[in-house]
Amino acid sequence: MAKKKSGGWLESVKTMLYAGLIAIGIRTIAFEPFNIPSGSMIPTLLVGDYLFVSKYSYGYSRYSMPFGPNLFSGRIMGSIPKRGDVAVFKLPRDPSQDYIKRIVGLPGDRIQVKGGILHVNGQPVKRELVGDSELDRCYREPAKYYRETLPEGRVHGILECTDQGSADNTIEFRIPPNHVFGMGDNRDNSQDSRYLDAVGFIPVENLVGRAEFIFFSIDGSQASLWKPWTWPMAIRWNRLFSGVR
Repeated sequence: MAKKKSGGWLESVKTMLYAGLIAIGIRTIAFEPFNIPSGSMIPTLLVGDYLFVSKYSYGYSRYSMPFGPNLFSGRIMGSIPKRGDVAVFKLPRDPSQDYIKRIVGLPGDRIQVKGGILHVNGQPVKRELVGDSELDRCYREPAKYYRETLPEGRVHGILECTDQGSADNTIEFRIPPNHVFGMGDNRDNSQDSRYLDAVGFIPVENLVGRAEFIFFSIDGSQASLWKPWTWPMAIRWNRLFSGVR
């Protein structure tokens, strides 16, 4: 008698199911891809960047899982971000939205912006003018590129159009326990924790993970990650596999 043929559609379904579970597991506990749709983090991140976020960096919360099911509160194996981390989080007023900002304030800190200069616990951070930047424009003029040094010594670039913008002179924010404070590197073009009604203090529970590295980047043309034939002239080759600092 002929041997009964093994496999068939049931084996295919099982294979797809296993593959799906593995993908969900990796996305939940290890890395999740995100893309950058706005310029609020220029010069660090550009529109069209695709990056991986490490889910294990701050531990796990309900928002570590797809769709954020309300299975538990708080964080498992949780840790507080380091000042200067670029982190993805769920918007407190609308957890369906993902935001990405640089964490400049930690629980218990006092944060204030005076004349465009960030102050941490009463002390101004060091800010050095590097020059003009064509990465973003302020009306008809290029933005100013500065090198900012946070209290612990981490250095990153920021852009400023003016030091007298709507969020360049703020009240002093006192960060409550289990919350952090995030700001965009494109300081005059970022809706962030300075706007209490829009973003405000970020609950640690809402953190998704830390931005690690850019795995793909395309310019503002009609290219798409899902259309490989559009890549050659649009890929920013120098940004591929670069770390997020």
